[in-house]
Amino acid sequence: MEGDIAGAARGPTRRYEQRQTAIIASAVEVLNRKGVRGMTLGEVAARLDLVPTGVIYYFRNKEELAAACFLRGVEIFSRFIAEGAAAETTRGKVAGFINAYFEFQRRAHVGEVEPLAVFNDVRALRRATVDDAYVGMFRGLRALFSGPETAQLQRSERNARTHLLLAEILWTVAWLPRRDPEAYRRAADRLLSVLADGIAAPGAAWPDSTLAAAALDIGPGADDSAEQFLRAATELINEEGYIGASVEKISARLNVTKGAFYHHNQTKDDLVLACFERTFEVMRRAIRAAEEAASSGLQALVSLSTVLVEYQLSGRAPLLRTSALTSVPEALQPELLAKFDRISERFAALISDGIADGSLRPVDVNIAAQAVTAMINAAAELRHWAPEITGQEAQDLYVRPFFLGLLSPGRQ
Repeated sequence: MEGDIAGAARGPTRRYEQRQTAIIASAVEVLNRKGVRGMTLGEVAARLDLVPTGVIYYFRNKEELAAACFLRGVEIFSRFIAEGAAAETTRGKVAGFINAYFEFQRRAHVGEVEPLAVFNDVRALRRATVDDAYVGMFRGLRALFSGPETAQLQRSERNARTHLLLAEILWTVAWLPRRDPEAYRRAADRLLSVLADGIAAPGAAWPDSTLAAAALDIGPGADDSAEQFLRAATELINEEGYIGASVEKISARLNVTKGAFYHHNQTKDDLVLACFERTFEVMRRAIRAAEEAASSGLQALVSLSTVLVEYQLSGRAPLLRTSALTSVPEALQPELLAKFDRISERFAALISDGIADGSLRPVDVNIAAQAVTAMINAAAELRHWAPEITGQEAQDLYVRPFFLGLLSPGRQ
């Protein structure tokens, strides 16, 4: 009996910890492809030649396992933040953080370390320990803006810029793996240039936005049944991923029966694809309108970014977060990813136009285009970190710092 007590006091054995670590690594791979709702203990176990009970011995259920994956990710991210915090200036702090993250991703790409969990589904898990850890990570990242260049920023400005920085880093999973690992350091330097200094040409006058959010509305109207299903499904997919946005939950949000759902939609997948297509069409409308009305590349990009950010914060209808792709059935993902890439290519063309007309400074066009995509997409979650920011304020607190740089002065 005393031996058992002494063993328990010593804690887990090395073998136990190694197996637990291996299970988390296996789960991260599945989690990143299928999201929390799509991950199963059976698939995690099969990748390790185990039966599901072999995983349950270490983690009681998949939610507990997903929480372990996210907590490991938060712990590692906090190390990146700590590396940045050692610098004296805000630029040095942000650079240290970005470089540490990109170096870890390089090592993961070549198999030196296990990959990080993507945080797309972190809110869908709804676990207090994970939520608290993630908020703590955000606060640590916000502290990087304590250098002399940004010491005058107000709290709402720091929150908006911290959310922007984190969103840009998390979005790298969409484009960084397409680059050679030896090019990761250069990519880090170029992303730092885009984020720290912005993409507007030095001294360029801030342009007026040429677009209004009402011009982006599509479909018969908010009272139309098809539009209501699209909005409800988009909101739920953003909150809980593809699996979490069940037919029952979509129907309940609209206070209708499942029969009513299937009266308006053939299948759930058809509705999900319609949600993505709606998002693409809203973004295409913004791009087309900006191209026609703007007099410079900067004005076109500011106009479409402002109207799309305001559109999401206005309550009209959210855009489907690109992070929802991780939980969509794998057979649907290639086509949807290709469409998002085409949107980024449109942004790249506008950036090239701006560099040519002198309104934008020379930057890596491809990285800058991905950064624009990430900035617009992340606006859907801005309310979680800066709930006081309205659609009109978003231009000053969120869009302007992207184009002028995270180190630019705040509101005077």
